[in-house]
Amino acid sequence: MIKRYFSLLLILLISLRLSAQVWVVPAENETRKSPFAFDDDSRKAGAEIYNTNCKSCHGEPGKNNAIPLVPPPPDPASAKMQSNSDGAIQYKLTAGRGPMPSFKNTLSATDLWRVISFVRSFNPNYKQEVAAASAAVGTSAQNVKIVLSWLKETNQVQAAITGEKDKVNQPLAGAEVKLFAKRYFGNLLVDEPHNTDALGKALFNFPGDLPGDSAGYVQLVANLTNEAAFGETKAETSLAIGVPTYRPPLNEKRAMWNVVSKAPIWLLLSYTIAVFGAWGFIIYVIFQIRAIFLAGKKND
Repeated sequence: MIKRYFSLLLILLISLRLSAQVWVVPAENETRKSPFAFDDDSRKAGAEIYNTNCKSCHGEPGKNNAIPLVPPPPDPASAKMQSNSDGAIQYKLTAGRGPMPSFKNTLSATDLWRVISFVRSFNPNYKQEVAAASAAVGTSAQNVKIVLSWLKETNQVQAAITGEKDKVNQPLAGAEVKLFAKRYFGNLLVDEPHNTDALGKALFNFPGDLPGDSAGYVQLVANLTNEAAFGETKAETSLAIGVPTYRPPLNEKRAMWNVVSKAPIWLLLSYTIAVFGAWGFIIYVIFQIRAIFLAGKKND
């Protein structure tokens, strides 16, 4: 009886493990397509992005030299990777799971499609389907611009977006906007994405405890999510809306890798003792040789 229960438990654990390795992609993401055609330029840019962000885990495409993780990262040139739709790869790069990080805050949507362009270059049977032109509000606007400002009374960041339509500069309504705060290891999403109103404005609630630099400045990045319509449209600006935070320079404290004057005290003492010890030993040897020499001369 115990063996039977143990066997059932083992089967259950194996089933759970196998099911956990199945990465389910939402239907709306599965059929998503790139807003631009893949070409040599996109593949070249994608290769640079891949080498910087992906190669350390997935290895060199076609070499099967990924690092040993569980589950193992697939080789981009493998049938397992190439069996995914473009939308599925884009979703997995955006969402992340387990040891696979999410790149939604570190890479733009255009850069993600450039990586996919590079990955598809290892599939000779791949035929791309480009996304149809979007019919979203304001898609005929050109020269789109984003201006960020701070509404101190409500502690909100306002994104005002305009674009040229029929040669007239006017507010861009109905456009989805994302706002990020630049951090050391990527971009932090501020609030949820918002759509612009009839005046082309979107408001983001800014956290009151987000650290800034010593003067409270925070580097903000805003971009439109509909790149099929507007291209890679974004704006960057610094606003004094964070908590003033003093970040000491990396070489301020004593450390092993710092300059000699900032090396740890124990290391300086150890080095000094070692140097004096070495020179003391050398001097001792010299005196011993001298003593032997004088003793031999005296016997002569």
